[in-house]
Amino acid sequence: MAGKSRPKPLNVYLYIPNIIGYLRILMNCVAFAVCFVDKKLFSLLYFVSFVCDALDGWFARKFNQASTFGAVLDMVTDRVSTACLLVILSQVYRPGLVFLSLLALDISSHWLQMYSTFLVGKTSHKDVKDSSSWLFRLYYGNRMFMGYCCVSCEVLYITLFLLARNETDSLIDVLVNTATTSWIYFVYLALLLFGWAIKQFVNVIQMKTAADACVLYDVNKKQ
Repeated sequence: MAGKSRPKPLNVYLYIPNIIGYLRILMNCVAFAVCFVDKKLFSLLYFVSFVCDALDGWFARKFNQASTFGAVLDMVTDRVSTACLLVILSQVYRPGLVFLSLLALDISSHWLQMYSTFLVGKTSHKDVKDSSSWLFRLYYGNRMFMGYCCVSCEVLYITLFLLARNETDSLIDVLVNTATTSWIYFVYLALLLFGWAIKQFVNVIQMKTAADACVLYDVNKKQ
């Protein structure tokens, strides 16, 4: 009886959250295919795909359809879509190394976090209750706070892409010129930059914490 109650592999692939994940991938593929032809369409598709990241989690909890495959699909989609946008921004702004460095930090911190999570036997990379960093615990422990930081980061990147005019734009000049246009733009960019800065700081903490966990695992294994 217990064997009959277990979900078949095909059923897991067809979980509602995972279907949303497939749609996110499709939207991102179309978005990046038209990014230099229609910036507004790209921005709309990219942002809708980003919003669906929250929807698949809601559906997973609502219908008890959480799965390891879905969690991996979700993270890979997030990381790849953000990485592609950062690569594009590195081509339309100077210095481009800023965006490539952000890409490296994003990928490495999340990869290390996922690897260390499974290494120590945790079921979720968001389980950081034992962390010594209050900011790290707050980030993963408060959905509203994490949502603000993630939305700020992605919307800032989309905004920068919409503001780009040619391949020689100075990142600082564009930010300063936009912020000084009106107080509304100033507040808008300030809110985005604040959330973006927190997320990058959390990425640094995450990478250091995950690296420490890997080192501690090696030390304990040799004792």
